[in-house]
Parts: sequence; C-alpha cells; structure tokens
Amino acid sequence: MSFSIDIQSTSNPSILKFETNKFLSRHDSFEFHNIDEAKPSPLAQKLFYLPFVKTVYIAQNFIAIQKYDIAEWSDVQDEVKSQILEYLNSGEDVIIDKTPQKKSVPVTIYAESTPNPSVLKFVANKKLVVQSEEFKSIDDTANAPLAQALFNFPFVKEIFIDENYVSIQKYDMAEWGDITTELRDFISQHIMSGKPVVTEHRANKLAPQTNGGTTEKPQLDLSHLDDTSKAIVEILDEYIKPAVASDGGNIMFDSYDEETKSVKVILQGACSGCPSSTMTLKNGIETMLRDMLNGKVEHVVAING
Repeated sequence: MSFSIDIQSTSNPSILKFETNKFLSRHDSFEFHNIDEAKPSPLAQKLFYLPFVKTVYIAQNFIAIQKYDIAEWSDVQDEVKSQILEYLNSGEDVIIDKTPQKKSVPVTIYAESTPNPSVLKFVANKKLVVQSEEFKSIDDTANAPLAQALFNFPFVKEIFIDENYVSIQKYDMAEWGDITTELRDFISQHIMSGKPVVTEHRANKLAPQTNGGTTEKPQLDLSHLDDTSKAIVEILDEYIKPAVASDGGNIMFDSYDEETKSVKVILQGACSGCPSSTMTLKNGIETMLRDMLNGKVEHVVAING
C-alpha cells in the first residue's frame, strides 16, 4: 500500500498537518528548527529547502510544518504535499537517527467496560493504528503482530483495533477479573518494546481515501455506490460511528436493497455479538435511517450478529 496524505488545518494558522495513512514513527516525535538540526531526517532536510518552511514536526502518522509569513498555505500546500508524497513513496527512511528530539511519553493502558459483557476495551495514551482492523482468528493476523500474540491466550476469541484502543472478546472459560491485568500488562509491554501493532493495513472496500484538500478527516471512496447507499454511509459515519466507537465497537455498511428497502451492516468489536446490538439496530439506527431518508429504508440487519 502506497502512502497517501490528508491535509489538515490546525488551531495555529501558520501550521498545517500532512497526515499519512501509515506510521512514520511508532512512538517518538521529532522537532527541527533548521536544516542543521534536521540531519536525523532526510525528509525534513528536503523540506527546509522550501524558503517558507520555519519548523518541521514529525510524529506518529503526520508531518506538521510551520511556515514563515512570506507565503500563504493556500498557495504552497499542494507543492509541499507533492514533495512529501514523492519522498515517502520512494521508500527512503523518514528518520535515520532514531534518538527522539523530545522526551517520549510513557505508554499507559487502562481497561474500560463496554455494553457487551464479553468485550473489554484496552485504551492507550498513544495512537495505535491509522485504520480500524478486525481479527476473527489467528489466521487473520499475518499483518498484525499484537493481535497474533494476543490469540496465544486461550481465552481470547476476537480482537478489534482502532485509533488508540484494542477491544478483546473473550470466551466464557475466563472471567474479566482474572485476566484483565494480564492482558493490560501484555499490551503495554508489546507497545513499549517498540514492536508494531500492525505492519500493513489490509484493503477495505470502504477504506478512507484522501480528497487532497484541507479537511477535518479523510473522505470515504463512495464512487461505486448508488445515491441512497452513499447517504446511508454518510449518516452512519457522522451520527452512529462516534457513539459505537466510544463503546469499543464499529459499524460498517455492507449493502442496500432498494426493493426491500433493507440495509445490511457489519458489526465489529464490542458491537459484534452484543446482547443490546439488536435493540440498538431497531430503536436507534433503523429509526434514524428511516426518518432521515424519507422512507427509502425500512429495515436494518446485521449480517454477523
């Protein structure tokens, strides 16, 4: 998978973030104020050849650049994006000296309950992935060292990883009170040792695609969907996903049948197999889609639970 970039504004108008779809640095951050300081990073040195570049920050999955007032971002952001993309896709190292320029923040993990009693959410103080991943068994984990290692615990049934948390579904053979500390410590040690959470994200038919402009988040590639399906995906993304993510889960659009006015969705993480998921689908999502789409949707069905 090649690199792509999403341009994001910040609270400081002189700083623009160039967010990537893959990690540049696992846990360390780097800040360079001139080309001499940037010796550990050939990419940062390259960026300092642009006369308006004042400071370069490199973190987990983004490069933030502070500019001098001699240029406006609207005039130069596409040029900067192009240079960064060209460099990243060349395969050259972003950082050649791994010594962090800022003191690393220790990794902390805390356990959080979810509406699904068989699922616990382990939340980190660092970003873990740039795209959500679900693992039904160890056979799915060729790209995910952390998930692969977690499946060595006999009580781990399924794993869902998103942003800064890992949701683990267990078998009934174990109680959370007996295994939570062990799992929390294991995840923390894996991350602190520098081992990757995932090595490469798998393709997803509705994976985020960049739109090349300044946005708050990547846009989904909806070009292959009909208008109603596009509207459904946008409603799910804006109104439903934030709520289920806070509970350690995810919901993905699968298909829409115009004749039966039915929507099929995929439940992931804590939502998968959750006793309350049926009520959520019927009383929440189904009602919202029916009301917002003027009768084009009558039924919502989860095809995996």
